[in-house]
Amino acid sequence: MNTRRRIVLAAGAAALAFPHFARAEQGRVWRVGILAARPRAKSPEVDAYSGFVQGMSELGYVEGKNLAIEWRFAEGRYDRLPALAAELVKLKVDVIVTAGTAANTAAQKATAAIPIVGATMMNPVGNRFATSLAHPGQNITGLSLTTGDVTPKLLELLKILMPKLSRVAVLTNPRNPGHGEIIAGLQGPAQQLGLKIQAGEASTPEEIDAAFEKMTRDRAEALVIVLDAFFIGQRKQIGDLALKNRLPSISSAREHVDAGSLMSYGQNLVEFYRRAATYVDKIIKGAKPGELPIEQVATFSLTINGKTAKALGLTIPPELMLRADKVIE
Repeated sequence: MNTRRRIVLAAGAAALAFPHFARAEQGRVWRVGILAARPRAKSPEVDAYSGFVQGMSELGYVEGKNLAIEWRFAEGRYDRLPALAAELVKLKVDVIVTAGTAANTAAQKATAAIPIVGATMMNPVGNRFATSLAHPGQNITGLSLTTGDVTPKLLELLKILMPKLSRVAVLTNPRNPGHGEIIAGLQGPAQQLGLKIQAGEASTPEEIDAAFEKMTRDRAEALVIVLDAFFIGQRKQIGDLALKNRLPSISSAREHVDAGSLMSYGQNLVEFYRRAATYVDKIIKGAKPGELPIEQVATFSLTINGKTAKALGLTIPPELMLRADKVIE
């Protein structure tokens, strides 16, 4: 076989081995769908989704050149997710990136063929998104949150802030499938801290008002806002009511602090979405999602709203100030 023929055959074999990469080199525009239960933040500073765009850019993907992003936001309405997922499937996007467990569930039900990257999944194995973290085995891979483990930490931070604290209201959404597990997991840590948990439920703005009325009647002294897309969408309402009812509030979502809540302690979601971009890149280059291990990112940050603390007449203990990654003045 002459040299030229060997080179041609080798090139052909490489194209077959890496078909996605070959097409990418030919100037293909890759279409990525983003399916999110929560709304997109107005401020770029706290917009977690900006991490995905940044991550894709770092990997050489530019919107309008070789990347098209189809954004779909349910604005906190979980019932909209199946229809939005179906839209992305109909558009024949190359990859679907999901924001949140509910969005991941909707995408999983909508397609078994299109690769799905869960940017912020909770308990992927328990929710049957994957056979195991090391070998997902289906069309889903991505990153796993540890929110269920973090929520008790919110109680600890409130106790440091208010050593005499005894009654804590916990705001949950009955439409969020993961909240029952979180409440159950709080009972033990609360008892160890000498705290009584007062669960409150809300899935509409009117129910949020009613939940705060109940907190006042039950003489709650502080509030934990469980991570939820609807609650993030209603963060200003929740922040205003917490301040009006003089309830120091804490969440694992930074957006709540920017809207007036007192503190947030949680994982850096910007980093999650930036890391999700690496999964999309690998899939574009031919990797199978079922063979990409699901990653657990342990990046946390504490944010304190100094303005809210002053309005509530609270002095933030030095211990918390030293641990804070950001204090809003």
